Amino acid sequence: MKNRLMKIFFSKQLSDEEVINGCVRGDTSCLSLLYHRTSYRMMGLCLRYFRDRATAEDVMQEGYLKLYKSISQYRGDGNFDAWQRRIFVSACLEEYRKNKVEMVSDDIIDNDSNYADNLLMENISAKELLEMIQNLSDGYRAVFNLYAIEGYTHGEISEMLGISESTSKSQLSRARTLLKAKINSQNKELLNYAY
Repeated sequence: MKNRLMKIFFSKQLSDEEVINGCVRGDTSCLSLLYHRTSYRMMGLCLRYFRDRATAEDVMQEGYLKLYKSISQYRGDGNFDAWQRRIFVSACLEEYRKNKVEMVSDDIIDNDSNYADNLLMENISAKELLEMIQNLSDGYRAVFNLYAIEGYTHGEISEMLGISESTSKSQLSRARTLLKAKINSQNKELLNYAY
């Protein structure tokens, strides 16, 4: 109990920069604090890639192992959150490759329309949207997350996943179409229920 109280006390006393510097020095209490401060966000990231919570938890743990092993390489030049997110996205993609997730390849090209403008999301909670994303097929979900959420280009996605740019665009287009249909369906159900 005393140890837990000390962690809570110190976690509020140390700035993020001090925690990161402590991690770089190998301070295990700072590593623990970093985990406690960021695990919720990193779990959210992993859940966007895997619908199975157990797999997402395993990948998150693998991400922290990679982070702890490479944290001495962090120079403080850029945003730590972005650096950490890249490590976890990499861990998610490694899990995909390990399980040899198949990407459906075809020549449907997306016109890169603004996704946010096309969705009627007034009645959709973040939790419901996450569930919809989790229910996409593995290939659609991976490309959607990398492009729409993480901000990678189709060229970068094609290199990460070992697919062509046109396949990346096609996967994104189909993911968007499926999400739009699910959101529209849910909105119609809400409207029917209201009347």
